Amino acid sequence: MTYRRWFVVGVAFAVVGALVAAFAIFYGNFSPRGYIEDRYTRAASRDIGRDAVAYTSNRTPSQVAKDVTDAWKPADQYVDGSGVYLRYDDDSLVILPIAAGSVILLERMRTAYPRYHSTVGNHWGWGRGSTVRGGGPGSGK
Repeated sequence: MTYRRWFVVGVAFAVVGALVAAFAIFYGNFSPRGYIEDRYTRAASRDIGRDAVAYTSNRTPSQVAKDVTDAWKPADQYVDGSGVYLRYDDDSLVILPIAAGSVILLERMRTAYPRYHSTVGNHWGWGRGSTVRGGGPGSGK
């Protein structure tokens, strides 16, 4: 092949790659937050102030939690009779039962941890969910 043909093939691959990347950016789920926003029904009347954004599902909390955790592995998970509490890197998902299924509260960790500490106690760590090293004196040396 001549130089010109290689150039045309290279440009064609670059264009296809750019189209795939654009599609992934606009239609992909890159976080648990995006996953919830795309799959569940927004319920603004159930929001907790400006901190927790509510969504609903007609499925039980355990079914919703399974769907979410199959797609996005949480850093920590706590389950009790009141609901399912999932901690991610920056977000928390609290899935509570309601008469017709579940309410899913999506909230940033900086406000969720203080709100749910009395429930999750020491089950949720305080650090970012994606850290590799533990904390404490001398760790990581």
